[in-house]
Amino acid sequence: MSLMLIARHSQGARGSLSNTVDAIRNAGGPNSIDNFARSWTRAATFFEVTPSQTFFVPNEVVGSHRDPEAGHTGLGHDRYASPFDDTDSIDHHYDSGVDDIDDGDNIDERSHMVSHGPGLGPGGINYGSLGSIRSIRESIGGTVISRLGDVSRLNDGSMRDAASMFRQQQGLTEEMKEREPLLVQRVEREDGKVVAVIVGQSTMPQTVFNSVNVLIGIGLLSLPLGLKYSGWFIGVIFLTWSAWITNYTAKLLSKYSAFGHRARIWISVLFSMELLTACVALIILFSDSLHDLIPSVSVTEWKLAAVVILTPLSFLPLRVLSFSSVLGIMACFGIVSIIFIDGLYKPERPGSLRQPMPTHIWPQSWAALPMSFGLLMSPWGGHSVFPNIYKDMRHPHKYRKAVDITYAFTFGLDMSLALLGVLMFGDSVRDEITSNVLSLASEYPAALSIMMVTCIAIVPLTKTPLNARPIITTIEVMTGLDSRTLPTDEPSVGMSGSIHGLLKICLRILCNVVFVGIAILFPAFENVMGLMGSFLTFSICVILPIVFYLKICAEDIKPGEKTLCWVLLGISTFLAALGTVWSFLPLGSLPDW
Repeated sequence: MSLMLIARHSQGARGSLSNTVDAIRNAGGPNSIDNFARSWTRAATFFEVTPSQTFFVPNEVVGSHRDPEAGHTGLGHDRYASPFDDTDSIDHHYDSGVDDIDDGDNIDERSHMVSHGPGLGPGGINYGSLGSIRSIRESIGGTVISRLGDVSRLNDGSMRDAASMFRQQQGLTEEMKEREPLLVQRVEREDGKVVAVIVGQSTMPQTVFNSVNVLIGIGLLSLPLGLKYSGWFIGVIFLTWSAWITNYTAKLLSKYSAFGHRARIWISVLFSMELLTACVALIILFSDSLHDLIPSVSVTEWKLAAVVILTPLSFLPLRVLSFSSVLGIMACFGIVSIIFIDGLYKPERPGSLRQPMPTHIWPQSWAALPMSFGLLMSPWGGHSVFPNIYKDMRHPHKYRKAVDITYAFTFGLDMSLALLGVLMFGDSVRDEITSNVLSLASEYPAALSIMMVTCIAIVPLTKTPLNARPIITTIEVMTGLDSRTLPTDEPSVGMSGSIHGLLKICLRILCNVVFVGIAILFPAFENVMGLMGSFLTFSICVILPIVFYLKICAEDIKPGEKTLCWVLLGISTFLAALGTVWSFLPLGSLPDW
């Protein structure tokens, strides 16, 4: 009897603890810990180059309702605006499947499919995102189900069983578990037609956090070197200008609804190159920093060790990688804080804020000035992800405010580190400011040095697998290894699960080997970051958004703004070309003038 009472008491205690934890997780309404976690997980998929299948969940409340985050009642039109590509609204695909389907029961069945169950079609089969399927079909050429009308006819029992077996064999069920479902809701348009649209889920604080996660990275570590090359006057002005112009173009993205198919291909290529460059730079940072700490191990040996360390991380679920990215933000903020504290602690230069190093208002070598353009531009990459961040907002009319808050925080952090690095180390500043700090580790508090090394290790270990995931996914889609594309005409169909899994393992290992191989061939961190900033960041974050804006919204742009856009386009193209050429030049070969 006493044992039964003890068991009941322990069960009650566990239940009470579970309820308490659930209450804490859900406290805060739309901005609860649970909702933040879901937002982080969705944001991790924003980096994907090739759109993938997602699944739909109905919004239970159809019609007007009170949104605590919005502060007003009702469903505004902006709530459903998803103006970034032709796959954002199910409306387009909903219409495409209606033309050749009779009225009556079929229409009811389609409405039921959208509003019933967690993204399940007839018979409980999850058909995923029609928009994503359409994009994959156009980009890859796979044979897939693309029209809602076609999907609604797949209600035969044998068809359902075959589809279920196929999806289990190809591993699609497990892949879907990694992703947060999209919410869809039926909305009546002005013409009386009821359509299904994707409902954004992230609040403004969640949007700001996801945006900061995109912008804050290793680019800030090379800012002191960029400021050294440019001098105070040009460097501070250029860094401020780069923040302003990328803020401006981020807002331009919300003014037009589609890039077009060919433009999307170009963006995907540039985005893949940006992610590849970021992975290489992260490995260089990892090896250089640990070599400064343990000089007995060469830089190349540390890069080879990175393959061993990063390969297991490539197999972590996306939901785990999305949470690890939070550690990356904290690590970057921790690096800036530790450098500031170290500078205040050390009484004498170099490496001291109490006795700063000599600095220069103007460039010491004008021949090295173009190199600073890419270094000072490199922290602002992320515009390929901003469209999805906008699409995921609960209230897109707050997007501009969210961008301003994001850039204010990021600019403050970037400018702070740039100034700290130049003041503490002057002309001796290296391409990674952390290398300067670690070289003087014996003169700083040991605890801070250990924390610095920990933060430096966290950044590559958390960001490299997440940056590599879109590249791996794209290759899997193109080779038919990603079952979400349903490549019925590819050799991978019917492949045994063991062979399918073995090929995916080999692909992940190969990608990490390629990253390290490039890092060994191009070991200079400043050249890699200069190329990223001059060519990729200028192209993706400034030139292409302005070109698309002038092309798509030409009739709506005021003459003054159009002139401004052309001026910015000309200046940016010139600086991008100049910086790209300089990123391939060894600085030792430049003339001293």
